[in-house]
Amino acid sequence: MKKVTSFFVFMICCSSIVFTSCSTIEKASQHGFNSGYYKMDVGEKPENVYVDVSEEKIDVYNIENNTVENKLYQSIPLIINDSTQISPIKFSKQSPDLDITTIFFKYRPSVYNLPAQLTTDLNVALYAGWRYDNYYIRSKTDPLNRKVLKINNFGYDFGVFAGPGTTLICPFTTNNQTSNEYNGMIFQSGVAGFIESDIASFGVAIGFDYLLNNDRNIWIYNNKPWVGFIVGIAFN
Repeated sequence: MKKVTSFFVFMICCSSIVFTSCSTIEKASQHGFNSGYYKMDVGEKPENVYVDVSEEKIDVYNIENNTVENKLYQSIPLIINDSTQISPIKFSKQSPDLDITTIFFKYRPSVYNLPAQLTTDLNVALYAGWRYDNYYIRSKTDPLNRKVLKINNFGYDFGVFAGPGTTLICPFTTNNQTSNEYNGMIFQSGVAGFIESDIASFGVAIGFDYLLNNDRNIWIYNNKPWVGFIVGIAFN
């Protein structure tokens, strides 16, 4: 009965996360360059500014005494002509990050003189961290001598994750202490670092797995560290 209950709990968790992720993919662009508070760097000391982004332009306003000034500080056209020249500008911000993640594969080091393992078992996790975004805006001349505007985004963050998953329980993974072979349910947790894009995040995770049944006493990887390749979709 406990195994059946655990299975249904796992399926409910997976289903809710999958459906939520589908509805939030559109929201993932919030990590793009949108209206908000930034630090602007034009080669001197960075300034705190508020940026209003529209389809045609980026309006920049100064902040004094934690208040956005009504007077326009700078306007950057997004639709530029051949006479427009924009000096390189960098906008940066920091923000909390909440992602839905999966570890594509886990590298488990050798234990009990058995070979190291590379596994690709089903798993999902909720990730929470702190994100650093940098946006570089500059105008360039293309091969046809036309001016084009480039906005490049580079971001990274660090944080923690936790969630359910499955793992193979068999004679090999129990050092021949059982003849059974089945997929057991685990709880995984750890730390991760990401390189960010507007929608997806890719990085490296270090974690531990805890088997949620009595075979944890013979599973050779229970609470043993692993290293994995992690992918995330923005949730906030």
